[in-house]
Amino acid sequence: MTKFHSYRKTIALAALLAGCSQLPSGAPPAPPEAPPPAVAPAHTPAANALTIDSAQSLIAVTVRRGGLLARLGHDHLVASRHVSGTVSPAQNRADFQFRLDQLTVDEADLRIAAGLEKQPSADAIDGTRNNMLTRVLDAERYPVVTVHAERGAAGQPLQVAITLHGVTRSMAIPAEIRESKGVMTVTGSVNLKQSDFGITPFSVMAGALAVQDQLELRFTLAAK
Repeated sequence: MTKFHSYRKTIALAALLAGCSQLPSGAPPAPPEAPPPAVAPAHTPAANALTIDSAQSLIAVTVRRGGLLARLGHDHLVASRHVSGTVSPAQNRADFQFRLDQLTVDEADLRIAAGLEKQPSADAIDGTRNNMLTRVLDAERYPVVTVHAERGAAGQPLQVAITLHGVTRSMAIPAEIRESKGVMTVTGSVNLKQSDFGITPFSVMAGALAVQDQLELRFTLAAK
């Protein structure tokens, strides 16, 4: 194979990717230690809390390509349809979470809704998901994303604390809140930087083909 052909193969492959002590003899055994007192969760749901309906909820993240060879990669749409948690209207707060290993990549209808170009191949999607979970998010070590949100005065943004990759960041996120027939729906969007959570954006070929640091996140959460 010529050097030119080898180089072309490298480019093509890159484009598919966008860690007992022992008692002394004869000593009586020590009495069993009393169990530590139970610690209440940091945010206990109120008695009248609503439960998030995962079937009607969605978190979708647009991941943009970057680098000098960005044209060889794809923008991607990563989504969670398995959001669980509670909303406590009387306490003006919500607590929810989702697992990284349940994220989907490049669902066709979500790509269309986000205005992305043609659908990547199945191989490209599989490669993207594997790199995302193992090389970027370290999902085995940090499997869950948790969110705590508090609602202030009407018209004010939500005060949100997001814990991702073992790092918690607080931010104000504008959101629309609607209530109808016993269902509360919250929608909004926000831009996040991976580096703010200690994450290094994926790249190959010394950064010539890379993922941009900024992520575009939109969400719909329904609770009843």
